[in-house]
This record gives sequence, structure tokens and C-alpha cells, in this order.
Amino acid sequence: MPQLFITIKHLKMKFSSTASRVKLSVCAAAIAVSSAVLMSSSHREAPMIADDPTADNTDVYAFRSPTNPDKVVLIANYIPFQLPDGGPNYYHFAEDVRYEIHVDNNIDTKGDDICYRFTFKRMNEDPSTFFLIRLGKENLKTTYKLERKMGNGGFQTIIANGVVPPPNVGIRSISSSPAGLKAPDYSTLMKKAIMTSSSGERVFAGQIEDPFFVDAGGIFDLGDAPRTSGNKPKDVLRCLNVHSLAIEVDIATLQKDKKPVSMAKTILDDNYVIGVWASASRQKMSVLNGDGTKSASGDWVQVSRLGMPLTNEVLIPIGMKDKWNASSPYDAAANAMFAPNFYNPELALYMDDALFGGAVPAFKPLRIQKKSLGEFGFGNTQDGLFILKNTNGVQGSALSESAFGSVLLPGPGKPRSVDIFPIFNTGVPNLPPYQLATKRGTLNPFVAGKPFVNNFLPNGGDMLRLNMAVPVTARNSTDFSSLGLVQAAALGLTDARFNTTKDLQNIPNMDGFPNGRRLEDDVTLIELQAVSGVVLAAIGFFYDDYERFVTPSPVTPQLLNVLSYRTGIDKNDNKLQTEFPFVQKPYAGNGPEFCDGCSDAGQTMSAGQKMSVGSAPMEMKDNATSLKLATPKMAMTTQNPVIANNTIRYNVATPSHVQILVHDVSGKLVKVLVNKKHQEGTYTIQWNTAGIGKGSYFITANKDGSLAKTLQVVKN
Repeated sequence: MPQLFITIKHLKMKFSSTASRVKLSVCAAAIAVSSAVLMSSSHREAPMIADDPTADNTDVYAFRSPTNPDKVVLIANYIPFQLPDGGPNYYHFAEDVRYEIHVDNNIDTKGDDICYRFTFKRMNEDPSTFFLIRLGKENLKTTYKLERKMGNGGFQTIIANGVVPPPNVGIRSISSSPAGLKAPDYSTLMKKAIMTSSSGERVFAGQIEDPFFVDAGGIFDLGDAPRTSGNKPKDVLRCLNVHSLAIEVDIATLQKDKKPVSMAKTILDDNYVIGVWASASRQKMSVLNGDGTKSASGDWVQVSRLGMPLTNEVLIPIGMKDKWNASSPYDAAANAMFAPNFYNPELALYMDDALFGGAVPAFKPLRIQKKSLGEFGFGNTQDGLFILKNTNGVQGSALSESAFGSVLLPGPGKPRSVDIFPIFNTGVPNLPPYQLATKRGTLNPFVAGKPFVNNFLPNGGDMLRLNMAVPVTARNSTDFSSLGLVQAAALGLTDARFNTTKDLQNIPNMDGFPNGRRLEDDVTLIELQAVSGVVLAAIGFFYDDYERFVTPSPVTPQLLNVLSYRTGIDKNDNKLQTEFPFVQKPYAGNGPEFCDGCSDAGQTMSAGQKMSVGSAPMEMKDNATSLKLATPKMAMTTQNPVIANNTIRYNVATPSHVQILVHDVSGKLVKVLVNKKHQEGTYTIQWNTAGIGKGSYFITANKDGSLAKTLQVVKN
């Protein structure tokens, strides 16, 4: 194994000398995705907007349509935590708010290149009743006007009288009673509300089931996800609705030169990158007139904005959140003010045992590299890769001064300027070191690897950036994964279809978050893993325990801890639709779509979240005859190397819930050996290894939801 613990001087020499490059077997399961952390997306994320729910932008999505790949779907959701039975005055788009979806597609222009603006009106068809729907009339019926602005032109109306379906009040109001609307069902109302604009876009505006999912109750209880209290994880958004604006638009409309996707040079053509964000604005003056009405006047002021999920909710501190919502991603001065929160994210403090990691036991598997490759520290206030600034080793890479070194290496004490910052503020270029280690053949992360992402658009700040040239991953494909680019990286590193060459290939899930955002993507899990540093492992800055293993693979116990970490909720509580607008109809107050709220979706380490990647066995030269796993109140032993039938003995000192799990080197869950409550005592179980291939495996033990330790064994 090559010696990694070398001086900075030698590291610089290695990075600049082809003669000294050390051959390295392909990284088995590094993850190349970057962003910050998401908890409940942006539901009530700032003090002022929490008091103004009709203007609260909760989520933004941008993805290539799975049913019409010549088009892109843009979705902006508003009005959080809607109870299905929240009558008699149900949730609605506000008449005094401008809702906008912004698109940037050209680094040579300032501000939006395209903007869609929705404004709404409500009409009371029957003021004599307290029912929202009665005798075929939809009281407080909502319509909208949609305007579009292209380039430097003005806003042009493309839908003058758009239809908004009523809230899903219940089966009697919608369909079953002769006194209601007498519609066949609510899905029919949604389909009828899909409008086609004069410029060709298909548009939907209305109430939907909230597609986001998270155990916010656990996470906001000082990071208790997965819950260490023994309580079952709960999707806080289960059975709740939001209001959605969805637009299906030709890629040629969004592309800066109006070219169709068929003209893309490659599947990572940087001419097809767009930045997407959404906002809500109000007029400066609002007056209560004393007769039950109100009026507004003055200039329009932005009160909410959202691009990447959860920038404001977790990255931006509470004293700056309202200012964030009022600022534009094109405001350079504001971006500079917010930048320190990306360089040293607060959440990283709770993934560092030298700081406050011990106070958040649920995050124990998530630990920051403090001495990667023996030299580079990415803990808060460490220098990260700044020591390499202006050296020969970074020439030709994204970190060179002639490229983006002044942005990505702005100074010492800003360790996450190379991973978290660019994902939120610039996107990632198709340049080393932002390439997979596949077939790199060297320890040097600045040598070209396998391309798999290019959504670089260094124009403005926080946006959801999408390369529209990347092919769609079919939702019914066995390769489809809610882990997005995490899974794409794993496949590119370990799957024989992709890891035999460093040529550009269409790896499944390259169209997933953070290259845009699909409705299915588990951004909570992806972002927590990213804050812990998996992107750094992917580009060659391996976890600190790398050198302890004979085989040069980054899949060490520390990395496996990150890969196998789960929050407890990993999927939406409702099935998404297979056609535009792809979101699901809202839950009803009563009837077939009613949700009783008795159960919660998602389980820790559920089948839907396994890393489904190719096997990558590695040579192991550990001759130990036993393994010992020790915590203050637990111990475990077994044979190593393992044989066909293995006896695992473990001791439980106090009553507790015990999990003993086996993972392969890619982080895929191979076997759940134990998952139940134990009383005090000594136990034995049998592990039959028939059916698994030769290679290295990891056994992890969890006690009451907290990781005890990870052990490595080999099957010969």
C-alpha cells in the first residue's frame, strides 16, 4: 500500500510529477455529491415568513421530464403544513402576492433570462353559505394569470384565465353528493386544470400532497435523527398538503441559444445548464380598511425565495434569515455576506468530536475528515485545500487561478469552499478534481477521472442548477435511486458497466439531486452525508482512517458509517403520479383520499435506500482470528476470515435494542443479523455466508440506534 501520510512538500511534488504517480485500484464506493443540509426543506424557515404562510416558498424542483425528455419540469411549492380538513376557510394562493419562477441560463447576462409570474384572483360565487362548495358552485373560486418575461423584454401574458382546482374538501363536496361539484373524482379536476399557454408550456396551479418527506420532529430536537430515544421516526409532512406551481417547458425554450436537446454536444454539454429559483413578493404598503377589506400599494418587495433546498433553514443563521429571503441570488454583496456560512457550516460542528459531536449521538456515523491524506483538515476553521493554492499540483484543474481558484480557494480557514460552497453558488464544472476516481490510476485527485456531473453556472448565488442534456433515468428502472448523484457516483466507481473506463457514459441517476432535483430524491440524506464529507472522499481526499487498511480503498469503516447512515424516513408517504404534473393529488378532509395519519412512511435502512451497486471485492491481508466490538455496555466476537457458518457472540450489559448488520464494500446492506430488543445477557447467532461473494465485508453493531463500532472481515 502506498504511504499516504506524507508532507505537504512531497504531496505537492506528487501532484505535479507524473513519474511519481502511484497506481491505485478503483475507489469502491466514494460518493461525489455536494450541498449542505436539509431538514424540512424550507417550511417556515425564517421568522418573518413563518408569519406569512401564503407567501412561504417550501420547495423547488427542476428535472427533465420522464415522459417527454424534450421537456423540463419546473415546480415551486408554497403554503406549508396544510391540514386536509382545515375548513371552513381552506388554504389558497394569495391575491396580493406575486409568485415567480426564475431561470438563469447565460453567464454573460445579468439577472433572470426567463421569468414566469403567477398572480391570482378569487371570486365568491355564493356569499350566502359557509360551505366552500355547495349546489355546484365553487365559492371563492380561484383563477390566475401567467406572464412570461424573456431576456430584456417585458412580461407577456401567456395564460389569461387559468383554472385552479378547489381544495380537496371531501368526497361529498367533490363527487358523491348532488349538492357538490359532481365531478367524477378529484384526479379529473386536476387533469382539467392543466392548461396550455400561448407559448406552448403546460401549466398546473393548485393544491397537492406535499412530496417532501422528513422526520423534522427528530432532527429539530437537537439532531435526533435517527431517533435515539427509541421512538418511531415520523414524517412530519405525512397527510399534509401544499400549493404547487408546475410548468412543463421545452428544453429549447430554456436553453440560452434556443437549441433543442438533440443538438447537445455531449450529455454534459455546459451550454444546457440552467439555474432555477422561486420567489414570492408583496407590495410595500398594506392597509386594513376597517370594513373587512384590505388594500395594498407601493413597490413590490421580495419576502421569500428558494433555490437549493434548505440553504436558509439550516445554513443561514437565524439573525440573517429574513435578509436572505429579501435578497436576490444575483446580489454580489449579499452573496459575499452569506458566504462564510457555506465555508464553515454550523451543522459540521455536530459532526466533529473535537467540537460538539458528542452532543448529537444520532450523528455519530457522520464525521468530518480532520487529516485526510495525512495533511488536509476539513473541520470548521481548518484550511482545507488552501495550502495547494497557486501550486503546480492544481494547474489545469478547477482550483487553478486561471480557472476558479480565486472562488474555490478564497483563503485559509474556509475548508468547505471546495465542496459545499460551489454546489450552492456556482455549480460544479467538469474538471478535476470534480470527477470520479474511476480508472484514475493514481492517488492524485487532480488527475482527470471519469466525468459524471457538470452543472457549472457561475452567475449569481444560490440556485438549483440542472444540466438539461443529462438523460432521464426511467422511474421504473432497477437502477433508479432516490440517492441521485450519490448513486450515480457509486455505480460509476463499482459497477462493471461503468468502472472499466474513464470515458463519459450515461450513468443512471446523473439526472438526480444535486443536478437539479427530482420529486423522489432523498435530499435530506444526501445533504447530511455531504456535510460529513463524502464528496471529498469521492474526489480522492479519503477519510482519515484510510491508511489503516492494507488494500487502498476509501471504503473504510468511517466511510461505511456515512454510507449506511439513515435518517429514519426515506420516502414520500404517497405515490407520485406518472404523468405531468407528477405530483400527487391532495389529501381530502373526507373520502377516498383521506389520510388517517396512523402510520408513518419510511424505515431506517429500508430496501428503497440500499446502495444498489456492483460488487468490488478487495484483497485483505488481516490474519486476525477474532474480532472484538466494545462499547461501554456491549461486546461482540466472531471469526476472521469468516467461513461458511460463523458463530457471532455478543454481550448486552443493559436492556437495549440491538442491530447487527453486514454491509459490502459499497455500503450496500447485505444482511440484517439482529434487529430486536434484548435483555441483559450473552447471546449467539449464526451467520451463513453462502450466497455472498469473496471479498471484504463490514459488520456494524448499533445499540439503541447509536452506532457502536464497525469491523472489517474477509471471505476467502
